[in-house]
Amino acid sequence: MSPAQDKTSKKTVKERRFRGVIMPTSSHPAIRRVKRAGHEPSIHGTKLWKSSCLIIDYLCKNPPPSTEVVLDAGCGWGVTGIWCAKKWQSSVISLDADPAVFPFLDSVANLNKVQTTPLVKRFEKLSKSELESVDILVAGDVCFWDELVKPVGKMIDRAIKAGVKKVIIADPERPPFHDMAERVIKRHGGELLEWQVKGKIKASGALLVIDNL
Repeated sequence: MSPAQDKTSKKTVKERRFRGVIMPTSSHPAIRRVKRAGHEPSIHGTKLWKSSCLIIDYLCKNPPPSTEVVLDAGCGWGVTGIWCAKKWQSSVISLDADPAVFPFLDSVANLNKVQTTPLVKRFEKLSKSELESVDILVAGDVCFWDELVKPVGKMIDRAIKAGVKKVIIADPERPPFHDMAERVIKRHGGELLEWQVKGKIKASGALLVIDNL
């Protein structure tokens, strides 16, 4: 194997592609540089979570009519919003309570040649006025504890009141997510969809989808 072939082989191990977006692993040189700089996420923003793939796959198969502004809530490394920026040239707001995730997000965005706007804030602090310009609210793996059921539900309440046209929340079907989804559907309608992706990247779970048109 030539040095060039060997370099390419190593690169494919360190990153994956899904629906056109580059998803680096923790061993990717760009991610390793961020880690060496001392950035250490504290609220589970330590890797790319597969629920993002569920949302991306759904959006790829069900493109919404309005994609100008996307809010990626609890964004972590931000791949869902980055996909929207890359696919639709959306203006993306990447929201997370942990400021330490944003150097990782910036690295993923740079690999995909896009930019997003960071916003350090908890779900319960997100105001209705901040949501009024948003077309799509997406979030993956954000309701993993019982104490997150109410904050996530209230965020969705404010999004619906603010006129956000579509809300998509993904999860590998943890009990708190189902509790939250049941409460939200009773208030606003919507549907809970079983979803899975196959191929080199495999993921399965559920999507809470609300159309607010």
